[in-house]
Amino acid sequence: MMNVPYGELAIGQRSRSRGRTITETDVVSFCMLTGNWLEIHANAEFSSKSMYGQRVVQGGLVFVVSNALLGFESEVVEAFYGVDKLRFLKPTFIGDTLYAESEVIALRDKGESHGVATALLTAVNQRNESVMSCEFSLLLRCERLTVPPLEVPLPPPAADTKKY
Repeated sequence: MMNVPYGELAIGQRSRSRGRTITETDVVSFCMLTGNWLEIHANAEFSSKSMYGQRVVQGGLVFVVSNALLGFESEVVEAFYGVDKLRFLKPTFIGDTLYAESEVIALRDKGESHGVATALLTAVNQRNESVMSCEFSLLLRCERLTVPPLEVPLPPPAADTKKY
């Protein structure tokens, strides 16, 4: 949804993303990237004795995957502006498929060429359970940023060096 210029958004606009299944590789890579090796994420034996009975996907990973599913356009998004009221409502497990549902809840002009768009972002799993919710804000351009393509000169044709 956040893939159009600021002026093309309206309060109440809604969207639902394609799905994205969380894999074992995602969880292990996120452990390595963040250093978050809590046993509830990284140790299957330990986690089997927890209240969830299995490993739980890191909340940070659920958040970044969910907001990325919104579908951003580089020509429109100037910057991530912030997140408020982030809550993890249910656990996400390896093998769960997430969908991002969003609804524009606020629009605020920010100078002459930008605006801040805020969406209620909800991550929903394949069982249609809401697993995460937050208010997600982006600084958007009022007009698409267009960059002319680079014109790279082609090298001159190689001389024919074959001898017949």
